Amino acid sequence: MNTIARIGVDLAKNVMQIHAVDQSGHIVTRKAISRANFLNRFANLPPCLVAMEACSAAHYWARRLRSLGHDVRLIPPQFVAPYRKGGSRMKNDALDAEAVCEAASRPQMRFVPVKSPAQQSVLVLHRLRTGYVEERTALVNRLRGLLAEFGVFLPQGIDKLHAHFVEHIEDGTNELTGTAREALMRGWAQWQALDQEIAWFDRQIATHARQDPHAKRCMDMCGIGPLTASATVATIVDARQFKNGRQMAAWLGTVPRQKSSGGKQRLGRITKQGNEYLRMLLFLGARAALNTAHRRNDRLSRWILQLRARIGYNKTLIAVANKHARILWAILAKGEKFDPAHVCPSAAT
Repeated sequence: MNTIARIGVDLAKNVMQIHAVDQSGHIVTRKAISRANFLNRFANLPPCLVAMEACSAAHYWARRLRSLGHDVRLIPPQFVAPYRKGGSRMKNDALDAEAVCEAASRPQMRFVPVKSPAQQSVLVLHRLRTGYVEERTALVNRLRGLLAEFGVFLPQGIDKLHAHFVEHIEDGTNELTGTAREALMRGWAQWQALDQEIAWFDRQIATHARQDPHAKRCMDMCGIGPLTASATVATIVDARQFKNGRQMAAWLGTVPRQKSSGGKQRLGRITKQGNEYLRMLLFLGARAALNTAHRRNDRLSRWILQLRARIGYNKTLIAVANKHARILWAILAKGEKFDPAHVCPSAAT
């Protein structure tokens, strides 16, 4: 067991599969370990490289294994799949652990930084808030559809429905029965409860954005509010993992998909890879910046207006989201402050 140099771990709820090799890549051990004995197994091993997929509970196990002196690497699952023997047709825990171990040996492999408990706590706020927003949207659509069954048609938009919902329930001229009115009012009460929960999460996220120095610098940008700034800081553990802003924008999926070959460049739609939640927030912020650009006279706003006149609204929206991602990288990786009049040195020359 002292010859182990690298271990691939396939995480699971109850049983973990490990695949250990020596310095020459020869298999030392392959074994399934229960969750209760997982840390004890590694506590008895000399420090080595431990690789896992970046999945549920991976950051927790990475922190615990690092406390035991091991060098822990988290690999995105999409980078592990090509190394699994049998491809997509053959899959089991042993093959997954072996693929993780093999992927970790590649010199150009990309790894996911391990998040701290504080960063994961902020993400808990965002994920629960997103869940409540989805529940509210589903509830509102359900209430609107049920009202339509009785000939009560309300205008589109959650604010308009909120303003006129109760008065239509209390309107005695429609076909709503007493049972239906009571049931719909219970749905209304659930709607109010969800609004209160979302408002509480908004306050907590805003507090984090005001207290975190990196998030405060991010909010200097037009279109970047507390929600986006907080999510960016908590999701991107260390912006220096990207060599430049272009890499971070590509990681977020705001760049065109390439199908280039034979010296011919073919660009398609954006890849939509990376963190879906953060990309969605960037697009919402880009829309806000695009819609209000005519009110400002800084260099960035003038560029947005010129781009919109040349390529249209939708393509400009993607370009602004890409630009925001690159600016956020400069703010987080270099510690710079946002300057809307900034001129790139290469562009100036």
